[in-house]
Amino acid sequence: MAAAVQQRLSELLSPLGFQCEPFLIGWYNAVMQPSFHLQYPDDTLAFVVLSMPQMFEKAFKPFINFSDQKIEAIHDFEMLPNRRPKVLVQSAAHVAGAAYYYQMKDVQKNPWGEKKMYGVCIHPRYGGWFAIRGVLIFPDVQAPSLEQKLPVDCVSTDEKKIQVLERFNLHWRDWTYRDIIDVEERYSEEQKQYFATPPAERFKLLGLKSDCSSMTSGGNQQSTTHGAL
Repeated sequence: MAAAVQQRLSELLSPLGFQCEPFLIGWYNAVMQPSFHLQYPDDTLAFVVLSMPQMFEKAFKPFINFSDQKIEAIHDFEMLPNRRPKVLVQSAAHVAGAAYYYQMKDVQKNPWGEKKMYGVCIHPRYGGWFAIRGVLIFPDVQAPSLEQKLPVDCVSTDEKKIQVLERFNLHWRDWTYRDIIDVEERYSEEQKQYFATPPAERFKLLGLKSDCSSMTSGGNQQSTTHGAL
């Protein structure tokens, strides 16, 4: 069942510029504090959804319809009433093997002391030129035999890991953290301009009226929330 669901998702989303990688709820909960646990059985199938550079041109807001499957979607920006994020998408991407979530603990010689440095996911093909859009959970599908794959550690040196964390935390607006490795594809100039423009002014770029407030405002960073393994 897990393989069939993944195939159907790929058939729908890959042509639109999305990547979906499966994971089990237990993998995610195992690396999270109890307050962040997702309340499903450990062997429940889920997918982390990433958007690739071509998503912008191919499908700005795609719609997924699984008529014969119960599916629960959690967007990266959704919050609980206590203002905690519903899901930490960077951790989900890491446990699914979709992208490596680099954090301070991955640096052998910490140059920052007690200063907090947020982590960042790097994709082995697209570097930082992607976004983690959310998680799809299939509560009726249990897949205890699903094999976990490790994310590719593509930022291999300590120096590079320090560099990507500093660029992401201190200079994320200049886009340079996204090119910490050689990449296959980057955002188009139109997409970069869109995400670099203040949200209230973005509609003019697409020829839309300013009351279209439902359109996504993400893109400068991979997610509006930060995860922690």
